[in-house]
Amino acid sequence: MDRSVNVTVAANANGWTCQVRIDEAGRPASEHTVTVTRADKERLAPQGTVEDLVARSFAFLLEREPPSSILRRFDLVDIERYFPDYRTAFGT
Repeated sequence: MDRSVNVTVAANANGWTCQVRIDEAGRPASEHTVTVTRADKERLAPQGTVEDLVARSFAFLLEREPPSSILRRFDLVDIERYFPDYRTAFGT
């Protein structure tokens, strides 16, 4: 499947707000807003970037559901509520 995930990050008082756009051939784009706290970034990707963490998180989600099923706005930590294996996927 021809799909791209683009992540734009802006710092905020508690961490980052990320705008995510999923483009798939032949389908309308899907846009999402994800907040990432500094604590969650350190726990899930202490050596990585926020952009990489969010992109990998969306790759994880897209293996399990279509873009239209992903919440439009959520905190990154919310993924664990729906998918308990999320943390394991990141080796934490």
